[in-house]
Amino acid sequence: MRTLKKRIGIIGGGITGLAAACHLEQAIASGANIDYDLFEASNRLGGKIRTEYRNGFIIERGPDSFLARKQSMARLAKEIGMENELLANDTGQAFILKGETLHPMPEGAVMGIPTQLKPFLKTGLLSPIGKIVALKDLVLPSVTESDEDISLGHFFRRRLGDEVVDYLIEPLLSGIYAGDLDRLSLRSTFPQFQKMVEEHGSLIKGISKQRTKNQRSTKSIEKKQGMFLSFKRGLESFVDGIEAYLQNGTIYKNACINEIVKNENRYDVQFMNDSRRYDSVIVTTPAPVVGQMFNDDQHFSYLNEMKATSVATVAMAFKEEQVPLPYDGTGFVVSKKGDHIITACTWTHKKWKHTAPEGYALLRAYVGRTNDSEIVDQSDEQIVKAALDDLKTITHIEGQPEFFYVTRWKEAMPQYEVGHSFKVEKLTEDIEKTYPGVYLAGGAYKGIGLPDCIDQGEAAAKDALMFVKGSL
Repeated sequence: MRTLKKRIGIIGGGITGLAAACHLEQAIASGANIDYDLFEASNRLGGKIRTEYRNGFIIERGPDSFLARKQSMARLAKEIGMENELLANDTGQAFILKGETLHPMPEGAVMGIPTQLKPFLKTGLLSPIGKIVALKDLVLPSVTESDEDISLGHFFRRRLGDEVVDYLIEPLLSGIYAGDLDRLSLRSTFPQFQKMVEEHGSLIKGISKQRTKNQRSTKSIEKKQGMFLSFKRGLESFVDGIEAYLQNGTIYKNACINEIVKNENRYDVQFMNDSRRYDSVIVTTPAPVVGQMFNDDQHFSYLNEMKATSVATVAMAFKEEQVPLPYDGTGFVVSKKGDHIITACTWTHKKWKHTAPEGYALLRAYVGRTNDSEIVDQSDEQIVKAALDDLKTITHIEGQPEFFYVTRWKEAMPQYEVGHSFKVEKLTEDIEKTYPGVYLAGGAYKGIGLPDCIDQGEAAAKDALMFVKGSL
């Protein structure tokens, strides 16, 4: 007698849900006796991945790339037959805006943390006193255990001083988390830094040794490609590739879920006029939506309390002669100690030459910080004007852009504040006991980068497979 197939539901069609679906697809190809469905509330897949194609421009409205050293996304691209579509950034030099001056990121700096003495001592970003204070890390003892959680700001300020944090580390990390370093959790964002201090007695020494080790193991690769990877036709082409890779009839768009109800050992996913039953459910939606689908069960209360920052991006296309850029680099980040509204700007046509036709420039500015996101709610025209006003303090820009795209991401950047990892661990334990077979994954939990989300989606799919196998 043939065993009935187990059914797994995936809620959310962003990169996390798509990665989970790919893993289940591969499991089916290897003989797993399962079916799966993926539900997306909107009319498109990809979540924050969104690419526009206009007049020869390739414009990213969400993320524009991913870190090459985090290999899960490149691996997944290979698995679905898109390995040849990958390409690396064309230039790697980044700058930091302090006042109205762009300073090159000191050579050897990793996330703003110095690993080479000479470039660090030469930078104009820091005062002589600030540089001396930073070097105390070389002799300062570790006083924090790796299982204790403190803020990034507390950790970095103690070891490297305020200037390094304010003018090197904070501008870079705010571009990743759009958060307050004095509230963000060390354990949830960069736990490896504390481990380096414990192992090597110094953050600078630990990162220097790790960097040297990485250079030895990947020397030939690093010469061929930059730190970041994207796709020749934009990141959304990757989403399209995944959709084509998955079985027909497994994806449901415009599928708004009212509630997920536990029914003995299974789960009813309820829509407006329909209901489907699953043995396991993978939930990849934004944090506040999760609790709503489980009828505001108190076990999900942390997800409702979790803070999130609103940000916006403004992509502007110019003729190249309108934007004279004497810098060879990817763009710059901005210290929040200044008076600028923008938090960063990517010189997209320099970072990714394929994104603009010959003779044109493509700039992408970012606005919105934690506790300072009023600009995000202003009109498109006001946001563009604010961005241009800031950019004109750095380089002369003539006229107006040929066209622009303003994209708002409201409460889209989850804030991993101190204690986050412990709360997520408690949430996971509670869900395992109360809703066995339900798995949470996505940017609200264990990393917000695209490879991090892919890792979480695949891990949730593996857990779901193990669960349904055990229930046979």
